[in-house]
Formats: sequence, C-alpha cells, structure tokens
Amino acid sequence: MKLSRMNGLRASAIGALVVSGALVLSACGSDNNTGTPANGEKTSAAASNIKCDGAKGQLLAAGSSAQKGAMDLWVKNFQAACDGVEVNYQAIGSGGGITKFNQGQVAFAGSDSALKEEEVAESAKICKTGKGINLPMVGGPIAIGYKLDGVDNLVLDASTLAKIFDNKITKWNDPAIAKLNPGAKLPDSSIQAFHRSDESGTTQNLGKYLSTAAPADWKHDPKSKSWPAQGGQAANGSSGVATAVKDAEGAIGYFELSYATANKINTVSLNTGAAAPVAATSENASKAIAAAKVKGTGSDMALSLDYATKAEGAYPLILVTYEIACDKGNKAETLPTLKAFLNYTVSEEGQKVLSDAGYAPLPADIAAKVREIVPTLS
Repeated sequence: MKLSRMNGLRASAIGALVVSGALVLSACGSDNNTGTPANGEKTSAAASNIKCDGAKGQLLAAGSSAQKGAMDLWVKNFQAACDGVEVNYQAIGSGGGITKFNQGQVAFAGSDSALKEEEVAESAKICKTGKGINLPMVGGPIAIGYKLDGVDNLVLDASTLAKIFDNKITKWNDPAIAKLNPGAKLPDSSIQAFHRSDESGTTQNLGKYLSTAAPADWKHDPKSKSWPAQGGQAANGSSGVATAVKDAEGAIGYFELSYATANKINTVSLNTGAAAPVAATSENASKAIAAAKVKGTGSDMALSLDYATKAEGAYPLILVTYEIACDKGNKAETLPTLKAFLNYTVSEEGQKVLSDAGYAPLPADIAAKVREIVPTLS
C-alpha cells in the first residue's frame, strides 16, 4: 500500500483487536507489574528474522510501562539479532517519557495518550524540521478494582464512578450504588478511593472516559495526566494503587487489568446503557477499540476512542499505548537504530511476541499503516 493512499483509509473504523489469552498491561507509572511476563523467556520471533538495517550503538527511550513487558521482549530479541546495539527503555510513566522526549534526552517515548497540541508544538524544538507523531502499538482495558467484603459482583456506571472519585459519594450504601446493585449487602461504611500520585496516561484515559460518559458529574480537565480532583488517597504507580486497594477494606481504585488478575482483586462491571453490565476483559475492551478512528493527520496515527459506547459487550474504559518519535529531524546518529527497532516492533514477528506475552497485537490494518510510516522517519 502506498503512503499516498493512507489518507483515504484514515476515516475507516479500526478492526477489533486480535486477543490471544488475557491482555496483560503493566502500570503507566514507574513500577513493575508482577502479573506481566517480562523476563523474555516467551518469544515467537526468531532473532534471525530481524533486519538491523545499519542499527548501531545505544538507543535511549522512556515512558509508559503499560508496554514494559512487550519492550523487554522486543529489546531482548533485537539486541540478540543486532550486534553492538543497546536499547535502553526506562518505564517512568507517560508524562515522564514525553518530558524526556521533548527535552531531547530520548529517541522515542511511550505514552498511553496521544500528544497534546502544546506537546506537539514543544516537540518541534527538538525535531527542528518536523514534529512528534503518535504511532499506536498496543491497547487494553483499565479496570476499576475494589475490596468490599461480601460483594463480589459490583456494578457501577460512569456517573456514580465520577461522584466516588470526586468525593461526592462517600458511603458504600449510597442510594446511587444500591440502585445499581439490587440485592447486594452494601455496608454503611466509608469508601476509600485511591488514585495515582504520578503523572499517568491511565489517569488521563480515566478522565476522558468520565468526562465523556458523565459530563455533568466530572467537570475536571480530561487532558490532565495528573489527578485533578480533591480528596481521596494517592499512591505511586498502578502497583501502588493496586496494593492499597488489596490491603484496605472499602477501597476502590483504577489500574491496568493485569494488576487485578495478579493480585486477585475484584473488578467493577460497567453499566454503559447496554442490555447487560460489561466486565473488564481484554475481549470486551477490543470491542470498544474497534469503534476507534484515526484522528491524526499526515504521518500522525493518533486515535479517537469512543468512551461513551453503548455497544453490547463493549468495555469503554480503555487505553492505547503509542510510540512517539519525530517524523523529521531525528538525530542522525540514532535514526538507523530507531527505524530498525520500530520496524521490528510493528512487524508481524514483533506483534506475535505480544500474543506470547499476553498482550493484544495491533489490528492488521492499523499495523499496516504504521509499517508504512516508520520507514519514512528522517
């Protein structure tokens, strides 16, 4: 497919993600998820199939650790195939990665939200002849985890969640919660709501979901990667939030689904307006991601997600992780390695590694578009 044909394809809906096994995403902050196989033992991409294309020296990158498990595998395979190459990815969170990228400290950044307009403008100082662009690599659900003795199948909607995280609903037996959970034995006890203390794409995607699906109840900036509301308790990284929820009776918090699985934390099913509440699973998230459209222009592949979908079985609280690089103006000394590495990660071999690690590969049509863009980086 020629690059000139891409604009005609951008308005098309994204095909559903192909999910193999449970989708395992690590935190967006600087933490390690024990539920993600990140030791590089499971791979399906033989190192001999990787094209080095002049890659040499060290390639520095940083950002979201939602993709850390995949990065560990990609780096292991790439370095095994390309002698003398070192790829150093620091999982410091989406905000930290973008900051490092726009300061010229890394060749690319990982982020669970696309660049904001001001971040794109700032990137032009580093890219000089170009700007930062978003290249999607993987997606999945954000789970709402809770600990409430005797309540195993909690259902909430966007409005109720917004009021809980905004400190407007403070008791578990609040009428709004009781209405959504008829027959449940809800205690007359306080809700302990936990949020991220660090800048996070997970926080931003939660904000986008709440402001889209419950605009009357969540009036905070949906673009903020920092927690915007008052009240609640803070913990560092998704691992910190998950640990807090696991340890505190009456707690509720948000984190990637793998943390709930690894820590055996109950998760909320969302009342989206569909016929039945929707559970937080990778399959249900893929149904919501299938409705996304490319909103970026030129070489930018930023996606527009439908956080308010009412489609049957579609879980709307989702995120997509991007690799962010300059379309033009990349440093000459790292450009060959940058292109070779990203060519590998989005290749069929690189995407197969995601399935082996429990991630969801990109939909075929989106992967094909990204494969066209990477070789044009200059």
